[in-house]
Amino acid sequence: MKVTINQNGNTYAVAISGRIDTTTADQFLADVQPLLNAETPDITIDCKEMEYTSSQGLRIFLTIQKSVNSHGGSLVLTNMDPKVREVFDITGFSGIIRIV
Repeated sequence: MKVTINQNGNTYAVAISGRIDTTTADQFLADVQPLLNAETPDITIDCKEMEYTSSQGLRIFLTIQKSVNSHGGSLVLTNMDPKVREVFDITGFSGIIRIV
């Protein structure tokens, strides 16, 4: 898994490539943790190259969403592969996290 972060004020563009699973989820959280401490963070995560997410990855996305909400910011996931989107749909996460 590779995470790339670009910042413009409190707006963050994050790109994920690879798999988010039990071996990479903690690193993903560590990579985005500094963003969650920002005042009103607006985070867009480009999932175009994200191949897979496990329940651990879903937990991280939920953690990000909760933190962003508590700071008055926003979270949007974009360019999600249909197979990965299906995981979000089946688990109900697409009703919690905005996916475009």
